[in-house]
Amino acid sequence: MKIIVCIKQVPDTNEVKIDQDKGTLIREGVPSIINPEDKNGIEAAVKLKEDFGGEVIVVSMGPPQAKVALKEALAMGADEAILLSDRAFAGSDTWATAYTISQAIKEIGDYDLIFCGRQAIDGDTAQVGPQIAENLNLNQLTYVSNIELEDDKVKARRELEQGYSELETKLPVLVTVLESINKPRYASIKGIVNAHSKQEIKVWTTDDFEVDLDKLGLDASPTQVHETFVPKHEKKGEMLEGSYEDIVDNLIKKLRSENVV
Repeated sequence: MKIIVCIKQVPDTNEVKIDQDKGTLIREGVPSIINPEDKNGIEAAVKLKEDFGGEVIVVSMGPPQAKVALKEALAMGADEAILLSDRAFAGSDTWATAYTISQAIKEIGDYDLIFCGRQAIDGDTAQVGPQIAENLNLNQLTYVSNIELEDDKVKARRELEQGYSELETKLPVLVTVLESINKPRYASIKGIVNAHSKQEIKVWTTDDFEVDLDKLGLDASPTQVHETFVPKHEKKGEMLEGSYEDIVDNLIKKLRSENVV
């Protein structure tokens, strides 16, 4: 079994600061991490490999420093890591990102499962996984909180706003996972040593797999950011006076006027 996991290196949102004048993230000095739900995808893939055998290949698109995230994935139990890194990829929105990753997956070939996190904490779009599935003409299971493998079938629990649904499909399939699906393991000392001393990260540019240069990067991205801003939270209060009955009546009227009740 060959399992591919798509991951992204993102700024640690616990350390993010905003440039109040520009309305942009201040990335200097902010630590980067593996996107949390992508880490759940790594854990799901490694667990299936342990149960059924096979290999886990982790793919990420980003600048050279994303190798740090891929090394961590190797330390967790992945067998191979590929970084898609080229200036031509810079500025890609979800559409261009999904296209690029899809083409790399086609180059890898012969896969059974693809795992993605539901969404990245720096964008929160939840689009890349489904777009990859569409590009590859694959069935997709999204918002998955539990997964079971039986022969050539995948059974999954998909979380909904008011409950859940249980789905089944045949391999190959793309799955986007939620944080609740598992608890990612800590890398072992042996895993860390092997990742840094024995396992190499392959770096692919546009010369290493088939891509249409007109579908890459900022110029090919149909989504453009018009403006960013920091929401302002204004706190205001009002003291209600009078008898308890009057205060309750006035409070109910005000809540109704704000469509709270």
